[in-house]
Amino acid sequence: MTAEQIDFAAEHYRAAILQPWELDAARELKSRRPDMTLLCYKCLSSTRDYEPGPIYSSGVSFAEAEREGAGWFAQRLDGRRVEWDRYPGHWQMKVWDPEYLSRWVANVIAELEDSPFDGVMADNDVFDDYYGLNLPLRGAESLSAIRAGLNSLIHDAGPRLNRVGKVLVPNIAESRREPGRWASHASYGGGFEEVWLGYSATNLFDPATVEAQLPQAEGPGLTILRVPTDGNDRHPNFSYGLAAFWVFNGGTGAYSATAHDDYSRTQYSPELDWDLGQPLGAAKGNGHAWLREFTGGWAAVNFNQDGRRRRRLKVPPGMVDANGAPAPHQLVLGPHRGVLYRRA
Repeated sequence: MTAEQIDFAAEHYRAAILQPWELDAARELKSRRPDMTLLCYKCLSSTRDYEPGPIYSSGVSFAEAEREGAGWFAQRLDGRRVEWDRYPGHWQMKVWDPEYLSRWVANVIAELEDSPFDGVMADNDVFDDYYGLNLPLRGAESLSAIRAGLNSLIHDAGPRLNRVGKVLVPNIAESRREPGRWASHASYGGGFEEVWLGYSATNLFDPATVEAQLPQAEGPGLTILRVPTDGNDRHPNFSYGLAAFWVFNGGTGAYSATAHDDYSRTQYSPELDWDLGQPLGAAKGNGHAWLREFTGGWAAVNFNQDGRRRRRLKVPPGMVDANGAPAPHQLVLGPHRGVLYRRA
């Protein structure tokens, strides 16, 4: 992390997720922006064999798991450990094992208690098989066993982190597929949605799937929403997701737009700095196009996929765009597009 990135984050960002060993950067950001939520990354589901330590991105390090007799590594039916597809050196852990869960929580609490971090972004609160686990495994016949283990881990770690003044913000995969999952797992400080509105820059969700995600924007706690792009900050998905963020979140969470696994840059669009103010009523929708007016601006988003599903919208008077030019009186918003204006 560079000094320029720290300067930029302090000026523009509401939240930051850092590697747990980036303590100097965390202290600098906290001193300059006491209001910024600083989260350290910890993986719930894996350990990595390539990290030198002494601080690790997992709650249980590879070396520690081996010292404990290797019983915390997930195993295939023939006894082989399970290395993740596409992520060499990432090893699946027995998230259903009470001893692993207990050690994960104890390690993370001890590490964070006196740290500058406000809490943990707990990655890989998985719902499905994203890493080639190819169940059954020894002790886990199906994904329900893995989900149950992670559920226990979240509900053990969350209260204990809260008791030492820290928050838990899991990366809650596909919560829309299980009613109540988001509210339950986000109840200890917030939730992170890594695939808000789509899986990739070119694979965006249909309206029904998007609208099933919308309750996530309401909390509880700090909601962090990330929209996929190709890495270009002027990609249309940036404004698409940001408009949806304002329409349904009211600007109260944190937002980012990145390419896949592209989390080491400082993404930015001028509209990211806008404060549209307080909502002047609830979000209004018609045919999967939604809009909302605020004391300081206006946002609209069209969740439709079909190119024929454009929507003609009336823009409130007195609005300007990012360049300060007057907004049109009305506009035609294409599918998978969003727009924001602020009051002159």
